[in-house]
This record gives sequence, C-alpha cells and structure tokens, in this order.
Amino acid sequence: MRVAIIGTGYVGLVSGACFADFGHTVTCVDKDEGKIEKLKNGIMPIYEPGLDNLVASNVKEERLFFTTDAKEAIKNADAVFIAVGTPSRRGDGHADLSYVYGAAEEIAQLMDGFTVVVTKSTVPVGTGDEVEEIIRRTRPDADFAVVSNPEFLREGAAIKDFKIPDRVVVGTDDERAKQVMKELYRPLFLNETPILFTTRRTSELIKYAANAFLAVKITFINEMADLCEKVGANVQEVSRGIGLDGRIGAKFLNAGPGYGGSCFPKDTLALTKTANDYGSPVRIVDTVIEVNADRKKAMADKVIAAMGGDVSGKTIGVLGLAFKQNTDDMRDAPSLDIVPALQKAGARIVAFDPEAMKEASHLLKDVEFAGSAYAAVDGADAIVIITEWDQFRALDLNRIKTAMKGNVLVDLRNIYHPDDAAKHGFAYTSIGRPVS
Repeated sequence: MRVAIIGTGYVGLVSGACFADFGHTVTCVDKDEGKIEKLKNGIMPIYEPGLDNLVASNVKEERLFFTTDAKEAIKNADAVFIAVGTPSRRGDGHADLSYVYGAAEEIAQLMDGFTVVVTKSTVPVGTGDEVEEIIRRTRPDADFAVVSNPEFLREGAAIKDFKIPDRVVVGTDDERAKQVMKELYRPLFLNETPILFTTRRTSELIKYAANAFLAVKITFINEMADLCEKVGANVQEVSRGIGLDGRIGAKFLNAGPGYGGSCFPKDTLALTKTANDYGSPVRIVDTVIEVNADRKKAMADKVIAAMGGDVSGKTIGVLGLAFKQNTDDMRDAPSLDIVPALQKAGARIVAFDPEAMKEASHLLKDVEFAGSAYAAVDGADAIVIITEWDQFRALDLNRIKTAMKGNVLVDLRNIYHPDDAAKHGFAYTSIGRPVS
C-alpha cells in the first residue's frame, strides 16, 4: 500500500521505517528542510538502536522516501498518518493540538480519492471528531475516514515494539478503513498479533489510560522504596514478591528517581485535564503527577545527605543524563531536576552520557561534559548514577575508586549490589535497600 507519514519525529520516523519494512511504499513528510536533507543522507535526528540501518535498507530498496513536499505524497496515499507532536500547552497543561489540526487541513486540501486519515499522535478523546470536522469543512466533497491508531513504542526498543507488539489498537467504525488498516498491519495478522478494533474515542482513551497506569505503577514502587528505607526492607525483593502475582506483573516495578520522557509527563497531565473537563476527575493520576515531581526534586537531597549534608565546593561525577537508557531524549529527565539542585547547593558537576550530552548541553548550564564514564569520575568526591545505561552496569569499581578523590557512590538505579560496592571501599547509597 502507499502510505504518507506527516511528521518525522520519533513516532513518525519509526512508524514509517517499519511500515516500509513490511513492504509498503512510504513517504515521510516534514516541513523542516534540514531534517529531511539529513534523513536523505542517512543521518538520524534521534538516537534509536537499529533505526539507522532500518532506514538505510528501505531507502535502498526504494520503499522509503523523505520530502518536504506533501502534495504528491498525500495525493497518492491510501493512508495518511498524522504523527506530529502534541506537547503540553503552555499555561493550562492541555495537549497542544495545533500541529494535528494543521496537518488535517493540509491533508484535506491534497487528498485524492478514498483516503484513510490515521491519527498516530497521542491525542485527547474527541480529537478524531475534530479532525473529521476540519476535513469535511475544508473539503466537503472528500471521500475519507478518520481512524485512531495510537502508538505504544518504548524509546530504546521502538522497532521491536512496532514489529512484535503486545497489541495493535485501531479505532474506527468504517468498514473500508478497517480493511485498509488490516492490510497495513497484514504481517502482524499473520503472526497472530492481537489487533483490537474499537470506536475511535475508545482507542484515543486506551493510549492515555495505558500510560497513566504505567506511571501509577512506577510511582507506587517508588513510594514503597521510601518506606523500605524507613523500615529496613529491600524494595527489589518487594518488587519481585508482588510482581510474581499474575494480577500485578513484574514490569515497571523498578524503583528509581522518577519517570520522565516524552510520554508519561505530558500524557498523564493531558488525561487529568480531559477528565476534569468532563467532570470525572482521575484523582489517582493527579496524585501521581505531584508525587513524581516531588520525587525528582528529592533525589538531590538524597545525594547531599549521602555526602554528609554539604556539597559546597565538591565535585560530583554524574553518570547518565537521558531519562532512560538507549535514547538521547532529555524531556522531563530526572537529571534536569537533580543537576541544577546540586549546583545550587554549591557542587561542581562533571557528567557523561553515551548519547544525550549534545541535547543536555542546551538544557543544563555550567556542566562539564566528559568523554567517558571514567573521565567523569576522575577526581570526584562522589558519583551519582542517574540513568541505567548497560555500560554503567559493569564498570571497573577498583579503577573508579582509585581515580576518585572521595568514596561516595549514589546509585539511583540500583544497578550495583550494596555488598559489592562496600567491598570496593564505597560509601554506597541506593534506592529502597538497606545498607549492609
């Protein structure tokens, strides 16, 4: 099938490359000429494992194209995916849908023949209705159907999540649109992937409900970690003990410095705003947002306490800046709260992240960026692990201890064992675990 993707951000680029790999002819459209030119030259605008090779192979096979000219891409498409950003709107926290509505108007002007317009962007309930109204108002003669098809891609594992998903959700009552969507996802049908057809509004809400529930799980185990520290329990064992219950499940029960990234912060906020607008508040999610914001701020206090209550004039080596491993995404990353707070308390920060330092340099001021993890800790009074990159899991602790000036290791991801850290001479602090 012929597919047009409007927007070459994280969702649009990954979706476009994967659809092309399914055998469809895909054209990704973006107004940013610089980004399109880089993509044509094989330069990815984001870091996502395997994406560069996937794009290159499908460009070579002439199944994947990039352009700033939407006219031909939309005119020839069987399906047009809206994959533009929906950031939190300044001032009120609602999702900013201006890019979605702008894309809908452009699609309406350029479509030719029956076209399935698919909202891939994360949007509040009722957005599909608005998109349909915009298209009908702009082109009363148009033959089309508006479909909701939310993404469930984890940064760092997006290609796998697209090709081997837990499920695909499609929101439409239009039979022709259903057939188009079935053909687009035909390889997944053959693999017996669960594909859930719902109403459009149900599909839109599923995306928000899923992210909110995961945010609740993360925040719950973080609060259990705080309680574990008070009572002398081990949060990792608590997580395993409850995660083995099939009704609960083990995923998203790793205690840490709080959630961040491109989805959970804005989606939980947008859900609460929508719920309030409809007079049906989701108070659990309201609380999760508040608790998570407080937690990220509290992590700096944890570091300061581990250093005896004073970091003035001290050098702290920070390992990891991105909100999670295998991405360069700095949006709402815990480091954006932790690092400035430590600096405000008088600390000098030397940081290393395998992929996110370029983006971090625009967001964090007066931070010295090192070329490796070992360079970041050289001469440091303390180390703080913020992001759980695999390369941080097997560091040479003897080498690090020798290179450091001090001996404080604050592990906000629990990637080391307290006994092992103590054996190497570290004053070790972690999340929700007793000190041996």
